[in-house]
Amino acid sequence: MVLTFLFFVGIAVVAVWLYITFILRNEVQEAFHQTTEQEALRIAEIVESTPSSAQRIATIRDIADYTGLRITVVSFDSVLIDIYGGQILSDGRLHSREEMRFSSGASVQFAERLDAGIHTYFTAVKRPGSGIVVRIGHPEPPLFALVRRIQMTLIVAMMMALLLAVIGAWIAAGQVTKPLKAIRNSARSISAGDLTEEIIVDSRASEFQDLAESLNQMSDAFREKIGELQRLAQLQNEFIGNVSHEVRNPIFSVGGYLEALASPSLTEQQRRFYAEKGLLNLERLNNLFSDLIEIARLEYQEDLIKPVVFDLRDLSLDVNEFMIGKAEHKGIELVMENAPVQVNADRGRIRQVLVNLIDNAIAYSDEGAVRLRFRRHLDKVRIEVVDLGRGIPEDHLERIFERFHRVDPDRSRKRGGTGLGLSIVKQILHAHGEQINVESTVGRGTRFWFELPFAPSENGDTEA
Repeated sequence: MVLTFLFFVGIAVVAVWLYITFILRNEVQEAFHQTTEQEALRIAEIVESTPSSAQRIATIRDIADYTGLRITVVSFDSVLIDIYGGQILSDGRLHSREEMRFSSGASVQFAERLDAGIHTYFTAVKRPGSGIVVRIGHPEPPLFALVRRIQMTLIVAMMMALLLAVIGAWIAAGQVTKPLKAIRNSARSISAGDLTEEIIVDSRASEFQDLAESLNQMSDAFREKIGELQRLAQLQNEFIGNVSHEVRNPIFSVGGYLEALASPSLTEQQRRFYAEKGLLNLERLNNLFSDLIEIARLEYQEDLIKPVVFDLRDLSLDVNEFMIGKAEHKGIELVMENAPVQVNADRGRIRQVLVNLIDNAIAYSDEGAVRLRFRRHLDKVRIEVVDLGRGIPEDHLERIFERFHRVDPDRSRKRGGTGLGLSIVKQILHAHGEQINVESTVGRGTRFWFELPFAPSENGDTEA
């Protein structure tokens, strides 16, 4: 950063110096040459208009005294007069001087040199018609000295500017790099695994404050995502462990029954018993894989929810026909007396939810009734599945929707359950943007409920 500041300031300084040294000085010198050329021409005209040599000499003396210039007049290679400060001068090298050597076609020449210890600027004008050459010598004009002083002042100023630029750039670089170093160190700590590190910038610049705030927000987001990934990894490990355990049991059972069937000493009744047990475990294994695939499709949205408007009462009648046999087998009454009400949801998925909830209620009830009821509440329809069964202990309520979690594992396995039914219910309702809720009292029963969006009927009826 310091080098960048120095580079650009140096370019500006060099540009100014070049302008003063070459462009401005040349412009001043060009203007001076034009002025002295005009003076020499006017003197030549005066000399040409004077008839005699004596009068010319007298006139030149007067002009030299008046202007303070050195005036030299040469007529046909003969020096008429060379005067400065009232004194007649003699220059043996006059004709070889630079300003007196006219090139072909040139009528004016310029030169500068030390003359009698004085820096003098000479301008010579040749008049081809009269053969007169008039040369005037100017001491260095004050303007030239001023330009030199300006040049020297600018050089000193430029050096000071470069020095101040270096100091300013060093200070500015410190102000910029200090918070950047703090951000870098914090970022390294975060990348090393210290996710609690907070980036603190000691700077008044709002840009650095905003940057630090943005990085802290990004760090918080990463921390949350990492925590979520760790949680998911833990769930995945638990899931794999549960799946391996759940799959291993029916496989071992099937293997055992097949080995038993190979025994030649079995009676026909025993063979039928072992075959039925093997088929039961194969069915359980098939149900397990079907439920796992169902959860995976819901989680990864391979099978998206397709909402339609349908009547819940019609759906409840369909579910009743499907579940009535199982309920009657256990001596449990199914109660589904509800008025028609329309909702907007995926009918097939909601049917799956109701079947799983009612099946679960029947499985954990030994007598009484299982009720499916629904009622409209504002722009939602609340759906409840209530049983009078054994109920769920309080310490199980928060975990019953987890995969493979069973309140009574032995009883669940005996009836062929996979432990995934309530997890599927939760995933389906989550895909609808809804939640499943539960409340239960041990020995008195359980109530599950969820809500779906209400949909007015086509005739405009909004009553539930």
